Amino acid sequence: MAKDNKIQMPSGQGGLTSFSGESTTKFQMSPHWIIIMCAIVVLLIIGLNFLLNGWLGTV
Repeated sequence: MAKDNKIQMPSGQGGLTSFSGESTTKFQMSPHWIIIMCAIVVLLIIGLNFLLNGWLGTV
């Protein structure tokens, strides 16, 4: 029979930590909208880069 060790590990060890599953925020977005918004920002930055380099010249 195994020895009865008196050592206790914290509950965070072994994936035993639990978090509240639901958040109660009024502002929720799906991951699809986040990806779409990031793509729009990237395209906007690229467009502004071409536009401003055309007006200001290469710096």
